[in-house]
Amino acid sequence: MRYTKQLIDRYKHFRSIRMLKQNYSGEYAFVGIGNHSVNNLYPVIDYLHIPLKYICCKSKSKLALIENIYHSVHATTSLQTILNDKEVKGVFVSVSPQAHFTIASEVLKSGKALFIEKPPCQNMEELMQLVALQNRYNNIVAIDLQKRCSPIVQILKKNLHRCDDTISYNLRFLTGAYPEGNSLNDLFIHPLDCMVYLFGKAKVKYAEKAGNTLMLILEHRNATGMLELSTDYSWNDAKECWSINTNSGIYEQNNFEELIFQSKPKKVLGIPLEKIHPQKKVTVSLYNRNNFVPLIQNNQIVTQGYYHTIKNFMDAVEENINPKELSFESLVNTYSLIEELHQLLKKIKL
Repeated sequence: MRYTKQLIDRYKHFRSIRMLKQNYSGEYAFVGIGNHSVNNLYPVIDYLHIPLKYICCKSKSKLALIENIYHSVHATTSLQTILNDKEVKGVFVSVSPQAHFTIASEVLKSGKALFIEKPPCQNMEELMQLVALQNRYNNIVAIDLQKRCSPIVQILKKNLHRCDDTISYNLRFLTGAYPEGNSLNDLFIHPLDCMVYLFGKAKVKYAEKAGNTLMLILEHRNATGMLELSTDYSWNDAKECWSINTNSGIYEQNNFEELIFQSKPKKVLGIPLEKIHPQKKVTVSLYNRNNFVPLIQNNQIVTQGYYHTIKNFMDAVEENINPKELSFESLVNTYSLIEELHQLLKKIKL
């Protein structure tokens, strides 16, 4: 018993030391201090001990309030002050979607690393300008389409990569009203990007709009999907559920809280054996958020992908390695799909 306690104490001490050693050199800046940033991004920055030198906002009335809360931070309304500071290695940007392109362009021209909230721009033309700037100045970039970095998507990416059979999927992304912006660019970009990330480039086979609901059939190289994307439900009961059907079994994901795999019953000469003799139903839990234990890995900031997106960016900056999976170029297929949908929706309205 005493030996067991010593082992436990040593493990806890090692874990504590490892957390305290988590440290990044250089200085960083954050442009924006809105609701999303405060709830999802700043907590990760604090947990990872990322040294913020500046917080930039457009309202002078907030400057004193920011410095009162973040004692070691300089609050400013000047982006140029940040870009002129050679000590600043990278800049986090999370403001209004309409302002992202202009700010991203300026940060790229400064040569600094850039972490930018989605959507980084409004259309394909702007995206290609950002691609060109990143290539020209060789910036390290991470776009916060954070669900790519969620544990569930990473598990699916690994498992589906080994799967050469035909795949179909069903996706429902349902929220409440979104009057403050463009739902296709600002909200639906998440599920569309996840499907492109998992299955590759997509073409629209069918699109229909019913009120604030968009019904789609997308075709990838080895997958076909049916999607319901809607802002006609409720934010209090918002849902993002996927069902991915492969020859070997079915993957089901619910709100990035759990991922299960259900194997399919065997068939002989096309005859389902379950109709002849009862078959055992085998369901495997591939991922499940533990709501009982309040550890970082069970926090929604991790399960939704924010933690790993920011950590991957910081590690890339510190090690001077460009994370291609989060670059502007990695969004070309996603924006191509969104552009196609915008054109189809214009025709539907006509």
